Amino acid sequence: MNKRIAIYIALASLFACKQEPKNISYELASPNGTNKIVFELSETSPSYSVGHGDKKVVEPSALGFVLKENDSLSHNLEVVNIERSSFNETWEQVWGEKHLVENNYNQLTVQLQEKADTKRKLNIEFRAFDDGVAFRYVFPEQGVKDSIFIMNELTEFNLTNDGEAWWIPAYKANRYEHLFTKTKLSEIDTVHTPFTIKSDDGLYLSLHEADLKNFASYTVAKKEGTQLDLDLMPWSDGVKVRTVNSFQTPWRTLQIGEKPGELIESSLILNLNEPNKLEDLSYIETYKYTGIWWGMHISKYTFWEGPKHGATTENAIADIDRTHELGIHHMLIEGWNKGWTPAWYENRMHEFSFTESTPDFDYQKVVDYGREKGVNIIGYHETGSNIINYKKQIDAGMQLYKDLGIHDIKIGQVGDKLNMKEWHGSQFGVEYYRWVLEKAAEYELTVNFHEPIKDTGERRTYPNMMAREGARGQEYNAWSEGNPPSFTVILPFTRMLSGPMDFTPGVLDIMETKGFNNRRVNTTAAKQLALYVVLYSPIQMLADLPENYIGHPAFPFLADVPTDWETTKVINGEIGEYITTVRKDLNSEDWYLGSITNEEARDFEIELSFLSDGPYEAQIYADAEGTDLENSPEKVGISKQEVSSKDTLGIHLAAGGGTAIRFKKL
Repeated sequence: MNKRIAIYIALASLFACKQEPKNISYELASPNGTNKIVFELSETSPSYSVGHGDKKVVEPSALGFVLKENDSLSHNLEVVNIERSSFNETWEQVWGEKHLVENNYNQLTVQLQEKADTKRKLNIEFRAFDDGVAFRYVFPEQGVKDSIFIMNELTEFNLTNDGEAWWIPAYKANRYEHLFTKTKLSEIDTVHTPFTIKSDDGLYLSLHEADLKNFASYTVAKKEGTQLDLDLMPWSDGVKVRTVNSFQTPWRTLQIGEKPGELIESSLILNLNEPNKLEDLSYIETYKYTGIWWGMHISKYTFWEGPKHGATTENAIADIDRTHELGIHHMLIEGWNKGWTPAWYENRMHEFSFTESTPDFDYQKVVDYGREKGVNIIGYHETGSNIINYKKQIDAGMQLYKDLGIHDIKIGQVGDKLNMKEWHGSQFGVEYYRWVLEKAAEYELTVNFHEPIKDTGERRTYPNMMAREGARGQEYNAWSEGNPPSFTVILPFTRMLSGPMDFTPGVLDIMETKGFNNRRVNTTAAKQLALYVVLYSPIQMLADLPENYIGHPAFPFLADVPTDWETTKVINGEIGEYITTVRKDLNSEDWYLGSITNEEARDFEIELSFLSDGPYEAQIYADAEGTDLENSPEKVGISKQEVSSKDTLGIHLAAGGGTAIRFKKL
């Protein structure tokens, strides 16, 4: 009898083992069914894959973490629960490239638990949108108070197809300020995100992240072929992330488009951030601005004290008068404070004062004079990446601006590493930039970060986060070999996918005819105008010397072009080749068009079906006849004609050139 029972129990156990599935999978589709993400637990290890229509985009790719002492949280897991939900809303941006944003997705949450005695839990949240997919990890509190050291995140992106990739290298000097390299996907280095790919099957892809906080940012490292690894930027001691009790990663995002412009029109990154947390929005506004800035870069002035010091009371008042004459209402002043030296940009713990003006600059007098003229002064803090020094003074420095009635600040972090020790994109840097942003909100300041951490959509949560640099801007045209014409037709499909950039366009003295540094800008003047439509920012600098705009026949476009939009559409585009973008003004029925090209001249026939009913006056600023990158690039051809939504408008882009058009509703 006992023997029969033992045999029965053994057979029952064997039968149960055979019935237990080795692979468990769950599929999640986007609202229109086009994008699909599949979670699979195979032999107790989790993975995911992604498809778009009938095309496989990501093959099964690993998920998980390695903690301190090689403690792996990536296998011996079981699914204990799943939750499904859907969400659909339309929310209103405080400012932006579109006023109303649709947020529509389906969500799958997979709750995992270790089979071992520790029984640790790990949740993975997946969201499928019509413009891409995203997922994040949530490690909930486990009832044990303990420090957590993440040594590696095991997330993979095993892309199905090779393709063309546009990238800038990670872990190099000058942060994100590099020209883009174009290679096969299978030939990349370790690269920053947004990382854009044109797949061999015709899809356009962008890897990035959203809602980056309390964590390290990630780069993309090539593993083998088209297999890619997520690579967290470490602290100086090699630890990737330090936390206590629990953690939640940023969203790992994959935007997918069938046309390159669909990546630009996507709102996926914004939608993955939390709604606005600021109650007082009264001090937040979009604007255009001039500045004591370009003069330092072209060597007309110096940042530091001396006979050519730029930020003097006399120079500031003169530029306020010019800014007022131009009808612009904001002006930036850099180099006003003590601490600047000819070696200020070198990697050293340089110390600036954020409250003491140089003897030749009277801040109160300048601010008061600007107020009389209707010109608001923009504050400036250059930290030199000496964060220790900045943290000691930040409250006093921001209080000074509040006392002066200043509501906008540009903050620089020049230096290869923060405190000459930590990567800008490390957890240290991520937490520092968020802390400064929240501090600025306390003092009713909007922020323009230069030498920043990359944008991941936090402007939705903190709309005082206006713009940032995070790429090679206009300044490189002043003291280096410059940016080639192709650079600005790569930016919209790469860096600009993360959010607004303070590129500082608008240099109309293309050849720098005053002879301060005898360098030139590698575009035509018409292309500089078009950049105000193509490269989105809620704050747009008129970067040239203010005196160069007075009386310039093309200046009316700069005076008219808005900084806040109702909607945005990409009419055409190919990465690194050309792009045409149209945007509708939020506060009128007017539309604006910007079209730019690389080194190749192009002609387009633009259907004007985006216009509403009724006639418009097309005010056209184009490359003048015979103009191109090498021949009279400063000349702008200006014309007008009446058009309607039924018309097609022909435009010509010279080599290195562009066209800017205001469609004024009649």
